[in-house]
Amino acid sequence: MRTLIVFFLIVMVCSCSNEQAENDLKLWYDEPASMWEEALPVGNGRLGAMVFGIPGEENIQLNENTIWTGGPNRNDNPNALEALPEIRQLIFDGKYNEAQDLINEKVISKASHGMSYQTAGNLLLDFEGHDNYDNLYRELDIERAIATTSYTVEGVEYTREIFSSFPNDVIVVRLTASEPEALSFSATLAREGNVKVSTNGSDMLKMTGVSSNHETVEGKVKFEVLSKVVNDGGSLVSEDNKLVVSGANSATIFVSIGTNFVNYKDISGDAGKMAEDYLSKAVKNDYKQMLKSHISDYQKYFNRVSLDLGQTDSIKNPTDTRIEQFSEGNDPSLAALYFQYGRYLLISSSQPGTQAANLQGIWANQLFPSWDSKYTVNINTEMNYWPAEPTNLPELHEPLIQMIRELSEAGRETAKTMYGADGWVTHHNTDIWRICGPVDGSYWGMWPMGGVWLSQHLFDKYEYSGDTEYLRSVYDVMKGAAEFCLDYLVEEPENGWMVMVPSNSPENSPAHHSASSASAGTTMDNQLVFDLLTKTIKAASILNVDDELVAEMESVLKLLPPMQIGQHGQLQEWMYDWDNPNDKHRHVSHLYGLFPSNQISPYRTPELADASRTSLIHRGDPSTGWSINWKINLWARLLDGNHAYELMREQIKLVGRGGGRRSFQQGGTYPNMFDAHPPFQIDGNFGFTSGLTEMLMQSHDGAIHLLPAMPDLWGSGRVTGLRARGGFEIVELEWENHQVTKLTIKSNLGGNLRIRTANELTMKGNKELAVASGKNENPFYQLPGVKEPLVSESAEVNAFQLPQTNMYDVETVKGTEYTFIAKQ
Repeated sequence: MRTLIVFFLIVMVCSCSNEQAENDLKLWYDEPASMWEEALPVGNGRLGAMVFGIPGEENIQLNENTIWTGGPNRNDNPNALEALPEIRQLIFDGKYNEAQDLINEKVISKASHGMSYQTAGNLLLDFEGHDNYDNLYRELDIERAIATTSYTVEGVEYTREIFSSFPNDVIVVRLTASEPEALSFSATLAREGNVKVSTNGSDMLKMTGVSSNHETVEGKVKFEVLSKVVNDGGSLVSEDNKLVVSGANSATIFVSIGTNFVNYKDISGDAGKMAEDYLSKAVKNDYKQMLKSHISDYQKYFNRVSLDLGQTDSIKNPTDTRIEQFSEGNDPSLAALYFQYGRYLLISSSQPGTQAANLQGIWANQLFPSWDSKYTVNINTEMNYWPAEPTNLPELHEPLIQMIRELSEAGRETAKTMYGADGWVTHHNTDIWRICGPVDGSYWGMWPMGGVWLSQHLFDKYEYSGDTEYLRSVYDVMKGAAEFCLDYLVEEPENGWMVMVPSNSPENSPAHHSASSASAGTTMDNQLVFDLLTKTIKAASILNVDDELVAEMESVLKLLPPMQIGQHGQLQEWMYDWDNPNDKHRHVSHLYGLFPSNQISPYRTPELADASRTSLIHRGDPSTGWSINWKINLWARLLDGNHAYELMREQIKLVGRGGGRRSFQQGGTYPNMFDAHPPFQIDGNFGFTSGLTEMLMQSHDGAIHLLPAMPDLWGSGRVTGLRARGGFEIVELEWENHQVTKLTIKSNLGGNLRIRTANELTMKGNKELAVASGKNENPFYQLPGVKEPLVSESAEVNAFQLPQTNMYDVETVKGTEYTFIAKQ
């Protein structure tokens, strides 16, 4: 009997109909969207749309990634330089409130605090008589990047297909009916703010406008939205700023958007010509060919990675129901869908040549969305790009790399004006105009480490590709961020350590002086400087440049504060033992050294790993969406798959229809699978994708570690296409009962391949593998020499219980695949 039950459970989880298999990569619903967070996103990196799927009154909300308030501007505060010595002395004297007051007066920007990303408006389609409908079905097919709505009215089936074309750079809306001459509707464009809507002939809508003024900056982004209707049969006329289609067989609507934005310093472009050029080229294409080329262009990215964690009957339910039930049930394919949805969103919001994905990607339905939907670079912007390299989307990293290049240009003046420093600096927020000065007030904004964290991405990208020409192209940016650190670091009086001051541990303050975040030598700052100097030294060595600078950086590395374990056994967040075990703050900045950095490791630094675990336990699981998803990554790095999975359960809880509203600190997921801070922030989606990747494979700690943090519920599965540092690609990884059964790895650069697994492996053909020992000689797997931590005398530090693993070395040849199987 027991055998039969086990067999039944296996069949229930693993078997599925063809219909269920098709649903693996679809979000689908049986009701139209009643709020923006239920609408479905499409995008091509530049143009975004949110599709509501309302039969009678369709709303397609539009975005273009350069429509921001204001125009080119700077926000440096020149009074900072004179006040800097006094601020530092106040902090060293323990007068933190006074220091914060002086920072607010002399350092925080008195000009712009950042501009706002803005909606491009709405394409509104009115279908008279379609309020009474049956059989509504709407979906987002993330395998093809198409949003579809279908329903019936009086026996006629109506279908809408919407996508943001990658090769044609327009939004395409295809409307069809199952009966001839049954399609009738009107179309118009609308937007709040300074716009003018008109018709151009009988088949074109035109909306022109200028972005809003904001704070001290005049709105100067001119934009033009063109919407052309091409009907098959019936009639098409213009009436009162709208187009009316009557009795058609089908219709295709093309939406093209142009702006005058050229770059962060130049708005001399021609918005109308840009929109017209894209539109004139697009309308020449046959719809089927346009759809085919769109899918092909999208799938060259998306199809690189596949993930199968198994299925249950939950897949038969609409997506919002699955989200609502996830935390109480077992729906592994929803976790896989969430993973792939993050990849879909990155492909759709970040393409070579576009702006980097902002706080909401490219989707925002307001003139002034939450936090201006700009770039918060003390965690959120970086999190957006955590999946780019390991989930095989390296080209999509380029917009962030370009933004960092531009910030390094703008930030040189900020560093010199405000701090008298060489190199470049940016603080905790920036925007499309690449402001670099501190904003929002000292408590949040006095953090000169934005450029230091962003610069980590430059070298991290190199570690996956090994492309020395790319490294050469970004080296001066890394060098500039390092030069700023060298000039900004000062010796603190108690221990002689070199510290960044003034600064803070992002957006948090200790109970010791909770009203002020002003600090010196916070743990995160020390970790960031350590990483930047270490990586810049490596880059200089690879490129054989800057021997004198390397020597200076090596000397400074020795003077940085060590990480410290405090009285509660926690990793200290500050230079002093001020941590409160009851602090549930959303930021876990001092754990940067565990993830995304590799300074802390259960294998190499077990005391620090245990202290990090204690800090995570103190912080707790519930938090904002992005914080929950950072913690998934952190628990995966601590090799605890079950705890990482519990955080997934915390994240995949319904916010909105059926799920109520959770508080500001409780995170969750909207019906359209957008991450809820709340409100919507896209970083949580990307953090989830990164976290699940870390559960499947890690390559930061001297080896490619397979299945390092698998929860008990995911005993069997398969993944393809993940990338590891050193130019390795996981062509295929299969596992059963938590044991690797088959592994194929391609070496794109050659060199030593070190594998770590729970079970023993052998090469295909039963060829024995060399057991790894000692240092991995692959230069991409050289590990940082972290100082021994300082441990409080009252701290209780437990031994980190490491799982039993096996490690193997294989000397690989460039361009060759290697297959391994479980040893029998």
